[in-house]
Amino acid sequence: MIHRTRAAAIRDRKGRPFATITAYDAAFGRAAEAAGIDLILVGDSLGNVVLGYASTTSVTLEDMERHGAAVVRGTERAHVSIDLPFMSYEASNEEAIRSAGRLIRAGASSVKLEGGVERAERIAAIVNAGIPVIGHIGVVPQTAALDRGFRRRNDRERLIADADAVVAAGAFAVVLEMVDHTIAGEITKRIPIPTIGIGSGGKCDAQILVLYDLLGFSGFIPPFVKPYANLADVVTATMRHYAEDVAAGRDPADGPSERKG
Repeated sequence: MIHRTRAAAIRDRKGRPFATITAYDAAFGRAAEAAGIDLILVGDSLGNVVLGYASTTSVTLEDMERHGAAVVRGTERAHVSIDLPFMSYEASNEEAIRSAGRLIRAGASSVKLEGGVERAERIAAIVNAGIPVIGHIGVVPQTAALDRGFRRRNDRERLIADADAVVAAGAFAVVLEMVDHTIAGEITKRIPIPTIGIGSGGKCDAQILVLYDLLGFSGFIPPFVKPYANLADVVTATMRHYAEDVAAGRDPADGPSERKG
């Protein structure tokens, strides 16, 4: 019987570098697992890169259920963690538990939520309900535009307090987004759970990238990301080739024509 990677196994990787990635559908989930990546985050960044929203605040719990379930169906062994979207957990512990439960029913192995000290009670409530949680501190995209924007965080005391609070609440890992590299390294040494960095330097225990940024397929690629490929140009050129074949009266069932010049 095939078993998915459990939260405890992720926690036990503390101090051993590993890669994680976002994915939003079955096909890319399958590809990530085939690449040997066994912690996949279904991030609410799908609002920006897949659904065309200006921010993640428009993403609904139903969106996360639908896309999270797709990634689960495309994988067998991967630990799939699904984001709790904006306003699905803030109001009360009870709402947070209900929302997390819906994602678990969709197939999630764990959930992720944003915030440190101010969200510790929610994290603890979800963990006490038996649901593993990944924390997220530093830049928290769901509310960043309403607060301090997407500037790198370097308020050391606040960041350390947030990290400690997430650990005390029972999270098994924590994302550090756009945290000063030195502070991120200090937090990584300080806390007993893996830190998953995005734009926070190479001293974190793990790294995560938005899939579409990694592939060079996003409309906007953050300055801290160096794409590993430029699939946007490849895909556009491929579709143009197909359109030209059809316009020339060629049957796509015969395969692509040879291109000259």
